[in-house]
Amino acid sequence: MQTIQVGRLKVEIHPDGKSAGVAAAHAVAEHLRQQTSAAEEIAVIFATGASQLETLRALTGTPGLPWNRVNGFHLDEYVGIDENHPASFRRYLRENLTDRVAMLEFHAIHGSAADPQAVCREYARQLRVADPQLCLLGVGENGHLAFNDPAEADFHDAEDVKIVHLDAVCRQQQAAEGWFKTLQDVPTRAITLTIPALFRVPKLIVTIPGSRKATIMRRTLTEAISTECPATILRTHPDATAYIDRAAAAELGDLLSS
Repeated sequence: MQTIQVGRLKVEIHPDGKSAGVAAAHAVAEHLRQQTSAAEEIAVIFATGASQLETLRALTGTPGLPWNRVNGFHLDEYVGIDENHPASFRRYLRENLTDRVAMLEFHAIHGSAADPQAVCREYARQLRVADPQLCLLGVGENGHLAFNDPAEADFHDAEDVKIVHLDAVCRQQQAAEGWFKTLQDVPTRAITLTIPALFRVPKLIVTIPGSRKATIMRRTLTEAISTECPATILRTHPDATAYIDRAAAAELGDLLSS
């Protein structure tokens, strides 16, 4: 393993995606143990997508974790997709998290509800009450955090949860990863937590594996901090760690040798 730090963002580089996911899971597990030793429960925000599979597999396979004291949330959900659709993030988290461990509670974003604006307001209220202490994240190929694509990202957003339009790069990524049969099948709108809502969480665990993320990993660490690459803002968070593999670090040669 190799480590670097850019701004406040710590980066751990592991041999492959599995070892990066396992390392991220170990960090999450340790934080859960620490937090639940001092409080009766902890609220945690979980990410979805291909980048999270190894982390969730290792995390749910870790014995003795206090899941009965974990109040779960997630980052985002497509508008208009049923919870049993193969690409639904509710289904993803059911299959990869809540069916595997007995959590205290899990709050789903109901993207298929008739009034998505009302869903945003209620989810924002639930988040404020729960006050999450840990958030698992990924980074999209366009640099998005949750579904805050460059055109929608706002580092000073007044809302905590909002409806956004997904850009072409984001939608192409969802199709390329196999969540949808064709690009035309990918929804154009989603409900997402905003960047200020994420940045109120004291600890961020960011898992970014694979060669498809090499370019955005370099942009995240080297570009000026701006919404043109929303992930650049991670360099300002007081306690964020990125767990990446060698494939995702392929374009970081100068940073690794400095």
